[in-house]
Amino acid sequence: MNLPKSIQNLINELSKLPGIGPKTASRLAFYLLKQPPAELTNLANAVANLHNNIIYCSTCFNMAETDPCKTCSDHGRNKNLICVVEDPLDAQAMDQIQSFNGVFHILGGAISPLDGIGPDQLKIDQLLSRLSENNEPKEIILATNPSLEGEATAMFISRKIKDPKFAHIKVTRIGRGLPMGAELEYADETTLSKALEGRREF
Repeated sequence: MNLPKSIQNLINELSKLPGIGPKTASRLAFYLLKQPPAELTNLANAVANLHNNIIYCSTCFNMAETDPCKTCSDHGRNKNLICVVEDPLDAQAMDQIQSFNGVFHILGGAISPLDGIGPDQLKIDQLLSRLSENNEPKEIILATNPSLEGEATAMFISRKIKDPKFAHIKVTRIGRGLPMGAELEYADETTLSKALEGRREF
């Protein structure tokens, strides 16, 4: 079946999204075709304005619309507790845990030599500067993903914080509620909560 070029172009673009194959892309394209023009305009504007409205917090490097972000500027958050995660989706997952009221530090990935990602490509130096300039943090929770890359990143950061100037800071690692190879953003709240409760000194 030869589809009109405009529909085929949309299917091709949707297929580039993670987790979207050609069949799913086709279903989405035909679903959108049935929507009122106003709905499509809203969707198009939301996509077009994505880069225009999003900035990165200069404190935690999370995505935000203000600097500092809402979490960092919230006086009700426990600034003594910093949870270090790989990306903003991990922070969002951790933030859904009612028992967690700390702040975040987003690394922007994990150490992965095979992908050409070393410590210098991540926000590790910024984390260390944040700890040096501020006496508030008392505990750092290393909540990188339980993968080989995540474990290597947690180990690297842990060694850096063993420096005597950070002697007042406790370093912990989230517990084993998460299976090896899992990703925080896909874990349910109960699993993450258990992993947080079961964190150990690292």
